[in-house]
Amino acid sequence: MILPIVAYGDPVLKKKAKDITKDYSNFDSLLENMFETMYNAFGVGLAAPQIGLPVRLFLVDTTPFAEDEDLSQVEQKALNGFKRVFINAKIVKEEGDEWAFNEGCLSIPDVREDVFRKPKITIEYLDENFDEQKESFDGLIARVIQHEYDHIEGILFTDKLSSLKKRLIKGRLTNISKGKITVDYRMRFPDQKKRR
Repeated sequence: MILPIVAYGDPVLKKKAKDITKDYSNFDSLLENMFETMYNAFGVGLAAPQIGLPVRLFLVDTTPFAEDEDLSQVEQKALNGFKRVFINAKIVKEEGDEWAFNEGCLSIPDVREDVFRKPKITIEYLDENFDEQKESFDGLIARVIQHEYDHIEGILFTDKLSSLKKRLIKGRLTNISKGKITVDYRMRFPDQKKRR
């Protein structure tokens, strides 16, 4: 089932999410719905807060980046088929010199900005079977994970922009929260006037 993606301005996107347990209600169908919702919106990641659930769950599938001809064959191969579920994740280490990449977000359609992040992370998480994992990632995979991880911490990529950049896009963000935007996937807008 394709779920509506919560738009910029909804308080759930600014909340620090809570851990979940194995007995979380309808967990398997939630995962299925989240993947379906992400693919329908042509995303490479989706966090539970983006569908209105303040829980520490996100998923990524970096396969679409594998077709980027600007990347090396090694990077393309790593990205192709990289699909993971992260439950109760905690980034334990971020390393290296920050680098910029033009990021977007399904909750903030049509806004893309350069965001600086460290290139390598180590993360502890539970997989979809609730088995403990600890892994290190780098490059674009690390970046996608960091972006989704920020969602469960109540952080949006726009929070990482300079105050000048924030001022420049303020009007566009306001329009998104009011639903004054055309998107080709289902969304829920916090400030949209209720229609009778």
